[in-house]
Amino acid sequence: MLLCSLSWAACADVFRPAYLELNERGEGRYDVLWKVPARGTARLAVDVVWPADTTQLTPPLALLTDGAFVERWRIQRHGGLAGQTIRIEGLSAGVTDVIVRVERADGTAQVERLLPQSPSFTVKGPTVAGEVAWSYLVLGVEHILSGIDHLLFVLALLLIVHGGRRIFLTITAFTLAHSLTLMAATLGWVHVPGPPLEATIALSIVFVAAEVVHGLRGRPGLTARAPWVVAFGFGLLHGFGFAGALAEVGLPQTAIPLALLMFNVGVEAGQLIFVVAVLLLRRLLDLAIARRPAWVSYLPPYAIGTVAMFWVIERVSAFWA
Repeated sequence: MLLCSLSWAACADVFRPAYLELNERGEGRYDVLWKVPARGTARLAVDVVWPADTTQLTPPLALLTDGAFVERWRIQRHGGLAGQTIRIEGLSAGVTDVIVRVERADGTAQVERLLPQSPSFTVKGPTVAGEVAWSYLVLGVEHILSGIDHLLFVLALLLIVHGGRRIFLTITAFTLAHSLTLMAATLGWVHVPGPPLEATIALSIVFVAAEVVHGLRGRPGLTARAPWVVAFGFGLLHGFGFAGALAEVGLPQTAIPLALLMFNVGVEAGQLIFVVAVLLLRRLLDLAIARRPAWVSYLPPYAIGTVAMFWVIERVSAFWA
């Protein structure tokens, strides 16, 4: 019951930040798309603060869709926005971050992620390939390290899999699988509805957490016998989840392969950081506490499974919301 109550505050990786998109139309004009998550039918009080000499050419057209308010309008600033600072006001009101995408007239793009501690950014001029690569690399790392459900799945695998070779094969299988579906979904080859996908991802965590418990009770399951099979199968689902995050940001039309590759590399780098941290922590605990009660080993899988099952119920109930 305590774990269930704590899970209300858990932030699963549905990845629904606010989203600001600017499309340059020439002569200092920009089409604005501003998407803010809704709380029921109420719009969160998060707003864009433009440079002082920016004029609004059209009134905002607002629409409530898929749990978010989407507004579109057009602005103009003589000389354009390059070199100007744009700030987001009200991030602490409930939106944890804002993804910003500036699409320039020449087809290049700028991508930023704004947090409450740094809620502003400066619009840059045309970027080179290196800047695009770095932006999407950082975005990939940030996404995986802030994605609690993906990390809990990997953590549950590491509670079952032991030995360097088996861990390497398992993580490699997971990486290969979600790389395939990330590419397929991002390029539009495959489409999977978001709500059922998110519920199934949560269910995959429940499955692996249950496998941990079965192993502790002397009844090892499929994950213990062939972890790479389970990692690959569920990795395909998690890849679609990563694609949903990337779809929120979009890809620069002049550098789609590069941006897609670097986002995936960023995801893998963040995942590797997490795996190494977990293995080091496990080693330190083994050295510090040589003997511990048997019930202690049950705490991690039950905590993971309880939170994940809450997500399953929450996400399935959202089908009819």
